[in-house]
Amino acid sequence: MHRRTFLAGSVAASLTTNKAAVAGTRDSRPDRQMCAESAPSFFTSNTRWQAAYDKALSVLAGNVQVMPYVDQPVLIEGSVYRGIWQECGPHEALVYRKFRPDVARASHMTFFELQRADGQMPANNKLSETGFGQIQMVVPIAATAWELARATGDTELLEAAYRSCSAWDKWLRQYRDTRGTGLIEGFCTYDTGHDNSPRWAGMPNQCPNKNARTHHAIASLPRLCPDLSATAFGARRALGAMAEALGKQAEAERWLDDAERIRSAILARLFDPQEATFYDRDAQDRFVRVNGDLLSRVIAEHVPDQPLFEVLWDRQIHNPKKFWAQFPLPSVALDDPAFVRPIPNNSWGGAAQALTALRATRWFDHYGRVAEFGELMGRWCEAIQRDMTMRTQIDPISGDFTKEDDPGYSPTALVMVDYTWRLVGISEEHEILHWNVRPNHPAAQDARLEMRTDANLRTCMHYAAGGARLELAGKLIAEIEGGAARLTTNFEGAPKMLMGIETKPQTVTVRLPSRPPRKFTVRANEAIPLS
Repeated sequence: MHRRTFLAGSVAASLTTNKAAVAGTRDSRPDRQMCAESAPSFFTSNTRWQAAYDKALSVLAGNVQVMPYVDQPVLIEGSVYRGIWQECGPHEALVYRKFRPDVARASHMTFFELQRADGQMPANNKLSETGFGQIQMVVPIAATAWELARATGDTELLEAAYRSCSAWDKWLRQYRDTRGTGLIEGFCTYDTGHDNSPRWAGMPNQCPNKNARTHHAIASLPRLCPDLSATAFGARRALGAMAEALGKQAEAERWLDDAERIRSAILARLFDPQEATFYDRDAQDRFVRVNGDLLSRVIAEHVPDQPLFEVLWDRQIHNPKKFWAQFPLPSVALDDPAFVRPIPNNSWGGAAQALTALRATRWFDHYGRVAEFGELMGRWCEAIQRDMTMRTQIDPISGDFTKEDDPGYSPTALVMVDYTWRLVGISEEHEILHWNVRPNHPAAQDARLEMRTDANLRTCMHYAAGGARLELAGKLIAEIEGGAARLTTNFEGAPKMLMGIETKPQTVTVRLPSRPPRKFTVRANEAIPLS
């Protein structure tokens, strides 16, 4: 299928690099063949880490399947979940895109192609049915589609995403704002994907007759939901960016204005400053006081500004009595009376979920908590290496996976793969490369990592003798020795910043071509500009 590079709006210049990459690969050979030749590779002499990484890739490959009604392969959830869900499937496929770009694309197009004429997007597409009985959204499909289209220069995907996500937003305004607050309402448990959570205790799982336009006749319904509203906020910001890329400046401004209005409403109506957290507000205008992971979902869409985030970080997220468990992040705060013990299977009542861990990539760096994210990633990878069955959830205290859950869960496998690259390899943002160097990390033992950027440039990190050699397009761009640090460069390899990625200060020596070596002591989350 032909795809042309989009170059409209203010993003035109930044997409020029992708134009060349797409023109050189997309039209000349199938996506599957291309990714087989250019998929990321990771090798380490740490056999325990390598085995877990390879097992994760095997699970993901097995979960690439064709679902009913759409003839392209998608990444299914795995385990007992034989299908793809809107709340998570597009995001998971986006994380997997370097290995299967065709799967990432199809995992978005599935929802656009199955969308109803009135604008309702399916909650899922399973072997058994295409589900419309709830809205079930968490990570905005508009945001992941925009990121994928921008990275790959895919105009067709961009245009399809803009049409579909605009219609979905219109449907949500029409049917999920019955109280006229400007917020998104929850009608049932599955709307937020919080199976077996005390947040929804006593509420139905689905909408009556699987009709997501209506709710059961229960006095406390509908609820104003912070996380559903945050998803709409994130989607509208993405729609604004898409509109700008398509040259629709007036629409872009309208989307951004609408996003700010719903953000203001979330903060005004659904935030409790005394408790420093977000709660649902029921139809009697009362808070539903279960302190759960909807907090991290609101943060993931960047609803709080930095000062508010610091309050949430200190009082909630990084509080060991609440969410900073030995294995973060529990789905209900450790000290909340509603925490469900002992932990049952498929429970958002306290277990630390792989989905939450995977979504953490969307906000830790954004708010400048790179070092603490390294701690979280290390603990999850340790739990996975102890039990490589790739199940869905762990006990946040012991790190033990729930044995009653079936194995082969895609989010857990993605956590293992994606965290490996974020711990000791290369991670990529739009035209920015983060070289995460941890010479003393278990995964870094004689490790070699290779990946192609969105501009089709080969990157390589090779660890040896207490340091790492960094190469871009076959050229040495830096050598880093000693402790751990992140070197940030552009796509040309020009160094921009050195960042502290460990909670303790690190002393590192940076060697750049044609420059004398420089020694730095970098503290946790400290950013040192490099001229």
